[in-house]
Amino acid sequence: MKVAVHRPAPGGGRSVTVADVPLGLAHSDADVIEFLRRAGLENAEDLVLGDSPDIEWRGAPAHEYGAI
Repeated sequence: MKVAVHRPAPGGGRSVTVADVPLGLAHSDADVIEFLRRAGLENAEDLVLGDSPDIEWRGAPAHEYGAI
């Protein structure tokens, strides 16, 4: 499953998509983990907190959610 955490929005937070399907606007790693769990990924915490090639952090470093 290809996960993308997109560049931070002007007001903060990052859109999260799986296979181009939007899951929500994350303001923390915990949000990303919850979105992925709801999408059926049992190992969501390992994907987000580890250095997983299955997550593409776009437009900003991983784990940064502040406004641009």
